[in-house]
Amino acid sequence: MAKFEVNFYSYTLDHGVDIEVTIPSFSSCDHKKDVKPTHKPEAKFPVLYLLHGHGNDYKCWTRYTGVERLAEEQRIALVTFNSENKAYNNVGDGERYYDFLNEELPSFVTGMFPISERPEDTYIAGLSMGGYGTLAHALTNPARYCAFGAMSPGVYSDRGCRFIDPAVELEKRIKEGVKLPKGYICCGKNDFLYDRVVRFVNVCQELGADFVWHPVDGYEHEWRYWDVEIANFLKWIPRTDYYADKPHKI
Repeated sequence: MAKFEVNFYSYTLDHGVDIEVTIPSFSSCDHKKDVKPTHKPEAKFPVLYLLHGHGNDYKCWTRYTGVERLAEEQRIALVTFNSENKAYNNVGDGERYYDFLNEELPSFVTGMFPISERPEDTYIAGLSMGGYGTLAHALTNPARYCAFGAMSPGVYSDRGCRFIDPAVELEKRIKEGVKLPKGYICCGKNDFLYDRVVRFVNVCQELGADFVWHPVDGYEHEWRYWDVEIANFLKWIPRTDYYADKPHKI
């Protein structure tokens, strides 16, 4: 992967923001006799927006999992950014993290990098707080995403939902007859959030949502589990892009 550490001024947040963009790129396995090497991609890449959890930062996904190698092999770009602990919602002036992820960030990365703008090439996934953010964004703006992955999502707080309620948004979209992105929801059975996630899954099933539910024995709220699930998610996502049937060796 070609990795870009980017800092730019966000007109939505009204301050500088750090993001990491990883793009599939030329590797040593691509050297072929009598073929001139090139860094020019054959087509724009599909993209996965990866959301971190509470207390994490934009580097955690690539630091604690094998997602970078997996994305290179499957030829999909990755985008991560800092949402602090704002749950990917708008929480006040200068902290419009919902608007940043929903509007400005996709505009920036598709404008600056060889990343597809097509909704059918766009995916979102996250863990814990990022799993909640994934549900909030995928269900309030379903036309933007082909599929989502909510891993150990922080749904149904005991204090009530201060922000977007994914269950409420899901019911609204289904009543509106809106086509929803395909969903992948997972959680370790020893996770302290497991019972809350099951409650949300039951709501999804009652409403007839199209999703996969993957509960797994032996895991808590931990990176060891999310490392396994990000691999499962990347294998599962529906793809129609140019690279879908062109795996890459590294």
